[in-house]
Amino acid sequence: MNDQPKTAFLGQQSDLPASPAQARLDYVPNPRPGTLYLTRFAVPEFTSLCPVTGQPDFAHLVIDYAPNATIVESKSLKLFLGSFRNHAAFHEDCTVGIGQRLFDEMKPHWLRIGGYWYPRGGIPIDIFWQSDAPPKTLWLPDQGVAPYRGRG
Repeated sequence: MNDQPKTAFLGQQSDLPASPAQARLDYVPNPRPGTLYLTRFAVPEFTSLCPVTGQPDFAHLVIDYAPNATIVESKSLKLFLGSFRNHAAFHEDCTVGIGQRLFDEMKPHWLRIGGYWYPRGGIPIDIFWQSDAPPKTLWLPDQGVAPYRGRG
């Protein structure tokens, strides 16, 4: 008997969604409900398009959240983030929009996202958003991304 949660993507051949709006995020039950802990997704090769020039923009995203009843299924998250590859939006819209969508749909205790964007026109732009103050007893490690990269 298979007690694994049903998702649209796990174990299936999956195409990249045409846009973030068309991407479906799957959520599964938190395996440790009632326990306060931090989950981190590091996305060092995130891409989107500049809405003015159409040129590619590159970022290192770090998504931290304290799960509540559900957790995001990682393959659906990967496909959602990949759908930005041909999406034209400013850095602020991409970073904050990803954080807000995850927070609104998953309803974690807390969520933050750091968008560390590679320079365009010689200026790196870093974007940060969080849902609220973090829970007092939650361990928050540094996001581990240098302030400017040559960033590594």
